Amino acid sequence: MTIDSRHLTALKSIIEGSAILMKHYRTDLKVVSKEDGSPVTEADLESANMIADILAETQLPIMCEEHEIPEFEDRKSWKEFWCVDPLDGTRMFLAQNDEFAINIALVENGIPTFGAIGDPVNKLILIGIPGSGAYISTFENYNQPEKWETLFPKIQANNPLSVICSRSYRHGSGFKLIKELERKYGEIIFIMKGSALKFFDLVNGNADLYTRFGPTMEWDIAAGDAIISSLGGRVVQIENNLRLRYNKPSLYNPPFMAKTKPLTRE
Repeated sequence: MTIDSRHLTALKSIIEGSAILMKHYRTDLKVVSKEDGSPVTEADLESANMIADILAETQLPIMCEEHEIPEFEDRKSWKEFWCVDPLDGTRMFLAQNDEFAINIALVENGIPTFGAIGDPVNKLILIGIPGSGAYISTFENYNQPEKWETLFPKIQANNPLSVICSRSYRHGSGFKLIKELERKYGEIIFIMKGSALKFFDLVNGNADLYTRFGPTMEWDIAAGDAIISSLGGRVVQIENNLRLRYNKPSLYNPPFMAKTKPLTRE
């Protein structure tokens, strides 16, 4: 296991950010709409500020959803940076259905080399370090790697095939892919879930694929990308099967799919 102090700092920031989110959860929050129409609350902003303050100890640039993002001309020289979503699933947070998370990834030369997804409700953190492994930790043991549970990739696909997607999912532009999967594997079960908590279902084998055709941002997927990669899986563009890149001129992701295992039942 290759854990350095920066990783533990990121995990600490998830713990502290989660405490802020849970302080505000199930309370009467004022909601403001951002330019893109997505909601933001006091919980998002407080979590973002706490996480940024803690990550500042590492002296690396921070790309955070709720903070001003530098222009590409300024950030294109970044060799390493933190990619942060301080409250992934704000709509789920407001709906009070427990499906929200904190996402933090360390990105080096356009590729996530560390990722962590915090589940504030269940007090769990999913951790991935490509080349080292994937783990799950309780909040209590976040700074004791020897107590983390090691995760292993699943060998076989579920029968029927299980595809996890967002609660707002509609076949739309993904109709062709879904039909190809149905022709190859037969019946497909769809699991609807909000936020990056979908990656918990991928790594524990409840889901075989995560497909996303609608708009997402780099901070929505970077941590999950690192986790999937640490299990030997892939997060790839649907159009060309190439892996996602980060710190692009446009921070929007193309349609993608993620899987941790071969889609085989042999």
